[in-house]
Amino acid sequence: MRRKRVREKDLAKQRIERLLKLADEVYPSDPDLGLQYGELAKRLALRVKVKIPRRWRWRYCKECGSFLYPGINADIRVRERRLPHLVIRCQLCGGIRRIPYLKEKRAERPSSK
Repeated sequence: MRRKRVREKDLAKQRIERLLKLADEVYPSDPDLGLQYGELAKRLALRVKVKIPRRWRWRYCKECGSFLYPGINADIRVRERRLPHLVIRCQLCGGIRRIPYLKEKRAERPSSK
């Protein structure tokens, strides 16, 4: 029983990854199909109780839940004020999401000896 559940979750993760890649490829030419793939991946993750991979998680709007495609239905800006962060704005609902990022560490100064 346990092995079956583990196998089911593994297959779901693979399918979610594939659906999100397809959504990313198809969206510019056919937005409706891309949104369907994104929605299907989200429903599959909820049904099987699997997390959407971290690198794809930001592609969903927290407000309306739609699949975001940068430049078409989402604006992405980089802000340096206070803590540096990315600002992702959904053009469908106007929801804003801020994702902090760390600046690259400055090269260490050579010590004078």
